[in-house]
Amino acid sequence: MSIYSELGIAPVINAAGTYTVWGGSSMSDQTLSDMREASREFVSIRDLQRAVHEKLAQLTHNEGAYVSNGAATGLYLSVAACVQRKLKKPFYYVTKEEVNQCNVACFRSHRNPYDMVIKHLGLVYQEIGFPNIILPATEQDIERAIDENTVAFYFANSTWTAPGDASLETVVRICQKHDIPVIVDAAAQLPPKENLWAFSRRGASLTLFSGGKDLCGPQSSGLIVGCRELTEIITSIGFPNYGIGRMMKVGREELIGLYSAVKQYMESDEDQRRADCERQVALVLDKLASYPGLTAQYSFPNEAGQPIPRVCITMGEDRKGVTDLYEKLLNGSPRILTGLEDNRLYINPMTLKPGEMEIVLKRLTEILEEK
Repeated sequence: MSIYSELGIAPVINAAGTYTVWGGSSMSDQTLSDMREASREFVSIRDLQRAVHEKLAQLTHNEGAYVSNGAATGLYLSVAACVQRKLKKPFYYVTKEEVNQCNVACFRSHRNPYDMVIKHLGLVYQEIGFPNIILPATEQDIERAIDENTVAFYFANSTWTAPGDASLETVVRICQKHDIPVIVDAAAQLPPKENLWAFSRRGASLTLFSGGKDLCGPQSSGLIVGCRELTEIITSIGFPNYGIGRMMKVGREELIGLYSAVKQYMESDEDQRRADCERQVALVLDKLASYPGLTAQYSFPNEAGQPIPRVCITMGEDRKGVTDLYEKLLNGSPRILTGLEDNRLYINPMTLKPGEMEIVLKRLTEILEEK
């Protein structure tokens, strides 16, 4: 009996993507083996952090790196580091009142549920512009938003941000003039692997990635890359130091797990992976082409803007038909998770194991032929 069976939990075949609430991604046998090996020996966490962070910086072509327990924690610690840099004293000694006076500039169109950690830390959002194209943010808007209490600029790089912002290059140019660090939230912006260093080269001070999405590391891990000055401050604030970072524990297993995953990621063949995903999508499109009342189309990029194709299924105006199909796939045997967005069902090969697309297609056609 599997551990999930013992707990009465039925796993799913994930044909939706790297959604955190469904487990993110799957770790490789090599990563699991390395984590198991790490768990059997005792080491100095500080020494291990220093070694892993240095190796990750080298692998990702950055000055510095830090392993956090998730990308949201990465943002929390990054902002805290910017506060310490601004106030020129260790964050441990910064008072609540001093934090409350600090602000983080950001586009109103970039606000999202993940950036709530900025408020939780105690800072104020200095919002710029509007979340639409009626009056896009200008350079003057950015200049006027930055004041003597601004510690950082938060830039969310994602396909779900609303229009109304300015480019990262514009933000960087203005912020560098005012000595304001730019934090880029790119949690789901892998692949391509070059994004691990591309934002730094475009001028970002720190870039945040999820460790448990396409990197296929521990789901409870995150990766911060960027300038050494700030990653060293983050290291001085984060676990195992006392203060706000103590509760953000990253064990030796997660440190080794993410290091192992990034090594494998850098060695992976992106072209081959893309070709395999294209083959799987073509297989589904070909099979579903003859079903009346159903339209299957090629969709690119995927829900997070990653360069991975998907299959998009619609049933005309029959909203109930798409929802029923989603629920039958999810609640059948085997359980199959797909994407459901705006009366469209999506099949994403990104998180499927070898042979699973054929299982998804078999179950899908069974449901369609029930009538």
